Amino acid sequence: MIYQSSLALLTDLYELTMAYGYWKLGIMERQASFSLFFRRRPFEGNYAIAAGLETAIQFIENFHFEDSDLSYLEGLKASNGAPLFEPKFLDYLSRFSFHCDLYAMPEGTPVFPYEPLLFVRGPILEAQILESSLLNIINFQTLIATKASRICAAAEGDEVIEFGLRRAQGIDGALSGTRASFVGGCHSTSNVIAGKYFGIPVKGTHAHSWIMAFDQEEEAFKAYADVMPHNCVYLIDTYNTIEGVKKAIAVAKTKKEKMLGVRLDSGDLAQLSIKIRKLLDEAGFPDAKIMASNELDEKIIRDLKMQGAKINLWGVGTNLITAKDQPALDGVYKLSAIQDEKGKWIKKLKISEQIVKTTNPGTLQVRRFYDPSGEAVADMLYDIEEGIPEVCHLIDPIDPSRQMTIEKGMLGKDLLIPIFEKGQKVYHSPNLADIRLNTEKELKTLNPSLRRFLYPHTYFTGLEKGVYDLKMQLINEIKRK
Repeated sequence: MIYQSSLALLTDLYELTMAYGYWKLGIMERQASFSLFFRRRPFEGNYAIAAGLETAIQFIENFHFEDSDLSYLEGLKASNGAPLFEPKFLDYLSRFSFHCDLYAMPEGTPVFPYEPLLFVRGPILEAQILESSLLNIINFQTLIATKASRICAAAEGDEVIEFGLRRAQGIDGALSGTRASFVGGCHSTSNVIAGKYFGIPVKGTHAHSWIMAFDQEEEAFKAYADVMPHNCVYLIDTYNTIEGVKKAIAVAKTKKEKMLGVRLDSGDLAQLSIKIRKLLDEAGFPDAKIMASNELDEKIIRDLKMQGAKINLWGVGTNLITAKDQPALDGVYKLSAIQDEKGKWIKKLKISEQIVKTTNPGTLQVRRFYDPSGEAVADMLYDIEEGIPEVCHLIDPIDPSRQMTIEKGMLGKDLLIPIFEKGQKVYHSPNLADIRLNTEKELKTLNPSLRRFLYPHTYFTGLEKGVYDLKMQLINEIKRK
């Protein structure tokens, strides 16, 4: 458990000023619903992999304002020099506890733009105050899990080791990124503390400095084999790669323990791996793996595969742990419904000159429909207060000309499941290995055309017609004001 300490101040100030406003006006208990979703498909692909839920659960379970938090808030000043928050509000925060419902997609679920990864429903002050922290947790881990799933797809079943610790964006970037990489499909990590906290298998070899610490390369290999006889993956490109592998072979022949493999970190990985494979096979080491590192990502791995590279173990670091080609997911957290003073739910949306930034009203559930073979065919966003019609008519919220009808009886399941009900956890958290397997299982329900890297087919996600019609009605009403 990493997040056992309260991180209540992991928030933007405006959550606290709004919370103060709700409290000051006496509406802090008014029920509201917020949805967390993203707009843009990451990495020019088609889907994202939901991740970060367990971290969010731990965050919420341990959420409280400690004395030091309240002392800090007490010292904040408004522009006129007066305290920003009055003492009675800080006293209210000292007794703060979570009473909301939270529904979320299980980690490892493929998710598409505008679909809620989670929604929070409960007292508006409580639901609002979680905004920045939930976005921080879910956005980053979902992004990295998605990148990992693409890299593992490119590796075509080969083992992928997450190698990103030294290039990660800070300590939590390394921990959360390693966790999310495993959710997305990586098999192991070089990050030892992540192995401790999350139970992820840890793997590693040695660095160039080990070779350079000895007078002769062969001496360095022999010494490593002596001290780590069951972990012999030799880094062979410190001086001359082909000569390096020949020396590694010579050392391995003198040892009774088998050589696990060799690692390449530079040069023409495709051509070198082909030559190395031939040398290893001829020397009687057909099972020795050829590992590659060196700024890899899914596109490079795919290209190396197409070139006939004989690499079958991949160490992927910077481009994975930082999601270098898209370093942020554009997830947002928006109010979608609120009760009035009489307890009636009022659907809300934000409009924009850009249709992609106009939000969807209501507390929305996502239902995924499947054909008889189990392949996912479409997702529908529907309002849980209104339910599902017998025949579902779906309308793309961005392009209304794209529509689909789902006939009665088609197999489907709701993706958002209860995690907290009135602040009490009702969800049994799976272990991380099972989450990783869930990712693998769920990705297999997507047509291969949805998973390709270049010009993937667009998966159909639509609003249920009643939700779409309400959205258009609300937009027109707002514009007439």
